[in-house]
Amino acid sequence: MYVKNIFDIDYDLLKKRKIRCLIFDLDNTIALIDQEKVDKRTKTLFRKLKKDFHLVIISNNYRKRVEKYATFLECDFVSFAMKPLPFGYMKIKRKFHYQKEEMAMIGDQLVTDIFVGNKMTGYTILVDPLGKKDLKITSINRFLENKIFRYYEKKAIMKRGRYYGEK
Repeated sequence: MYVKNIFDIDYDLLKKRKIRCLIFDLDNTIALIDQEKVDKRTKTLFRKLKKDFHLVIISNNYRKRVEKYATFLECDFVSFAMKPLPFGYMKIKRKFHYQKEEMAMIGDQLVTDIFVGNKMTGYTILVDPLGKKDLKITSINRFLENKIFRYYEKKAIMKRGRYYGEK
């Protein structure tokens, strides 16, 4: 699925697919990279989602930043996940005893969130980045991502800004 942001996801569809665990990337998916606090809209969404799903934040960022958001949103987290390597996802599967098909990955980067999420989870959802500012290391991923999007557009697979999902 490809949607504008986490508020446009069809969470009822995920329940129908028997998804039990939603794994959210942090930076530019839940919050801007220099944002210090979670906004009320995100807090309200997470509170609602917790009724039906186990929520986990996964991030390559340092523990202090990720833990602050996870504490405020009252969810679990994996920091320094080393995405696109699978270690963070494996940790979630082992710790919480999920099958691949019971997990969905939600993130703003094809290379780190979606590609590895396709291998490690049963469902992936790409969202547009919340902001233009990225961590320096992310600029390499964005360069690759732009090339991939151009290729996908040329092959009529998908186009940035043209959202789709299951019906």
